[in-house]
Amino acid sequence: MLKQFVFLLPFLSRLFHVVMAGGGRLSNGGFSPEMNPFTPKASLVRYWNKQIQHQSPGSAFLLSKASPLTAVASATFAKLASENALPDRLPDFCSAANLFCFPDLGPTLEKHSNDVKFSVYDQRNFTNYGGTIHPGGADSFKKYSQNGNVVTDSFRRYSRDAAGHDDKFTSYADNSNVVEENFNSYGTSATGGSGDFKTYQSGVNNPMTRFKAYSDDGNGRAQTFKTYTHEANAGPGQSFTSYGKNGNGAPNEFSSYGVSSNVIGSDFSNYGENGNAANDTFKGYGGDGNVPLNNFKSYGASGNAAVDTFLNYRDKANVGDDSFSSYAKNSNFEKVDFVNYGKSINPGSESFTGYGKGAEGNKIDFKTYTQNSTFKDYAKTGVEFAKYNQSRLGGGKTVNKWVEPGKFFRESVLKEGSLIWMPDIKDKMPKRSFLPRNIVSKLPFSTSKIAEIKRVFHASDNSTMEGIITDAVKECERSPTVGETKRCVGSAEDMIDFATSVLGRSVVLRTTESVAGSKQKVMIGKVKGINGGRVTKSVSCHQSLYPYLLYYCHSVPKVRVYESDLLDPKSKAKINHGIAICHMDTSAWGANHGAFVSLGSRPGQIEVCHWIFENDMNWAIAD
Repeated sequence: MLKQFVFLLPFLSRLFHVVMAGGGRLSNGGFSPEMNPFTPKASLVRYWNKQIQHQSPGSAFLLSKASPLTAVASATFAKLASENALPDRLPDFCSAANLFCFPDLGPTLEKHSNDVKFSVYDQRNFTNYGGTIHPGGADSFKKYSQNGNVVTDSFRRYSRDAAGHDDKFTSYADNSNVVEENFNSYGTSATGGSGDFKTYQSGVNNPMTRFKAYSDDGNGRAQTFKTYTHEANAGPGQSFTSYGKNGNGAPNEFSSYGVSSNVIGSDFSNYGENGNAANDTFKGYGGDGNVPLNNFKSYGASGNAAVDTFLNYRDKANVGDDSFSSYAKNSNFEKVDFVNYGKSINPGSESFTGYGKGAEGNKIDFKTYTQNSTFKDYAKTGVEFAKYNQSRLGGGKTVNKWVEPGKFFRESVLKEGSLIWMPDIKDKMPKRSFLPRNIVSKLPFSTSKIAEIKRVFHASDNSTMEGIITDAVKECERSPTVGETKRCVGSAEDMIDFATSVLGRSVVLRTTESVAGSKQKVMIGKVKGINGGRVTKSVSCHQSLYPYLLYYCHSVPKVRVYESDLLDPKSKAKINHGIAICHMDTSAWGANHGAFVSLGSRPGQIEVCHWIFENDMNWAIAD
């Protein structure tokens, strides 16, 4: 059947253009003589013209999100999807359909017999790097996977059994978007030498890093992380499993760990377990962070004569949740020192379970810690609490730094001549396209089918992709808030259906014109209230991170929608055209919502406005 369809395409294409010669309402970004009428893009044009009564300036914008698949490719992949055979063709599917997929890194037998200095390196799998191949010397990476959109790297058996060998990563995956990196067996059973990460994942969006068997069974090998995930954003964060286990005299230092990061989690399991004379230092851990989530399981357990120091832990952090389970348990003559623990501007939750229990001859100090710290089942001797910090919520400016200036504003600002700080409205998601409806309808999408979704997109257990898939599906299945109507859509046709089901077929699609003016002051130019500036219905659609382009579309009651020219404050020249939505009823919002933190009010007492960001969109009834 597919072969017959391909054979008929030229004839059908000519026939279609004859039929369409006198019609086709969607002209801007619509049909051209070269467009195959059986592509997903052509199908979307026909669907728009059928469903939308009002000509909308947003039609070309939505069309730009259509699947780039050819007619033949669309038919082929739809057939594979119906047969559950897409996983066998995933790389081809991702490339042709413009999806966000992690590359499958196969094992490599690449070896380096001599010291190597890599200046620029990207997305590789090192199966056996360094180690017993050559004693002494050093390997270095200056710029490893920098500024990438999707970064995945794997090091297996890195410097294993090395003797006096140094490893240096000067800049690792900085300023990248969606990063997954694995170090399996890093420096295991190595003697002497050092590992040095100077700038590790700084400015990364959605970081995920795993260090398994990190410096286990090592002897006198030192590791240093100078700047680790500085100013990173969201994501599951970092995982250290079996860190320095059975090590001997191995100093490890994190100079700046997770500082100024936003909603980043860290997991240290079996840290320094059974170590001898370990010396671990966290100089600045999670400082200045927003909602940090750190989990230490079995830290320094059964160690001998170790020294563990946290100089500044969560200093100036905003809320968050930390857990230390089994800290220095059954250790011998271990010294643990928290100099400044949780001196937060807005205290979160900290829990210590099994702290120093079963230890002998230990000295454990807490000099400063917060009112929200919980100590359960800890050693009754050898633990000293020097100062209990009755910290309170800060004065406002420090807390408000986690709500970007201009992200929320009052309706009164939307008048000609007003100066307003524009937030960063740039789309930070990976570039993707919608899937055709005939494909997306055949793909699983529910929490009960997570295993099937993982199989389709080659998402391994506990991987970044698994987390992305699970988070998106759960959010889509979340119950709507009071008065909210919602739907997640993976095709443009589905978005049209949802918008018209709420608003009717006479609708206009709008989006902010560009990112010009982001992170700077702009002047409000001419302002127009949609539907006469009255309280109206609208549908807003926001991107979700997922392999294909997925939007969370919803309609909430009592909103006003505005469009406004945005001007350069000095020259008064127009630099952008923005779309803003004002929520007139905030009574159902949480008291800790960023809007109230930023604007200084409470639910139901004020209206809250925000811009429609790049690649997000708003549907409204046509005037």
